[in-house]
Amino acid sequence: MASHGERNDRRPPHFRGKDRPKEKNKTEGGPEWLWGRHAVEAALSNPARTGLRRLVAAPGKAEGLPTPASQSGQSLRVETLTLQEIDRLTPPGAVHQGLALLTDPLEPVTLESICKPAQGVIILLDQVADPQNVGAILRSAAAFGARGVVMQDRRAPPLSGALAKAAAGAVDRVPCARVVNLSRALEVLADQGWRAIGLDGAAETPLSAAFDGGPVVLVLGSEGEGLRRLVSEHCDLLAHIPMPGGFESLNVSTAAAIALYEVIRPRISTL
Repeated sequence: MASHGERNDRRPPHFRGKDRPKEKNKTEGGPEWLWGRHAVEAALSNPARTGLRRLVAAPGKAEGLPTPASQSGQSLRVETLTLQEIDRLTPPGAVHQGLALLTDPLEPVTLESICKPAQGVIILLDQVADPQNVGAILRSAAAFGARGVVMQDRRAPPLSGALAKAAAGAVDRVPCARVVNLSRALEVLADQGWRAIGLDGAAETPLSAAFDGGPVVLVLGSEGEGLRRLVSEHCDLLAHIPMPGGFESLNVSTAAAIALYEVIRPRISTL
């Protein structure tokens, strides 16, 4: 978690060549591009994905991909394009690895669908809006077996583009719930038996002492501002990650990975 004076999630500006048209990843509410081998493969393998529109690949890059059916019931044809042609379809700087998929947005799941029964770990993100960070958090959530991720609807980035690339396929493997009010979501989770632990660099309790073996919601705030007051007040406990090296803060996605490991560490010997 970052201090107020520090933000690690700033990204350098993109530079477009003169011959490159300015394109967005998607139109509002419309289909969006996913790119990169892991993201495309996971999307094609996800039965919850509907509205697969267009699959483009550089020569030889589509080998081994799943072959799902499109909405019309016909197999999705692979269009073979050059790397430069795929460059023009995807946003500037997209590391597409010769693969891109145009698809309708993935529908979010409900909070209730990931909180029952109360067991394991859920991640709740308070104003974490940088796509690279959210994607990395989803990747860690998949690696450590989290039940799902909860984000505020009006502040959450779309589950596509750079986020999906950073998630390396986890967008289609980890359920994501979008809610209107995070404080209310924590109340619902508490009613279902979940205990909320917020990460706060100023907290007295070390993270390793925060877990009791029961179902836990890890609550992470944005870099720079941390947890908002109402969200913090709805946590059962605030904890910090000890940093004996004296460094002031961690990237929020790194903090999420450390916290997830601490949650599952007592169970590792039984895995």
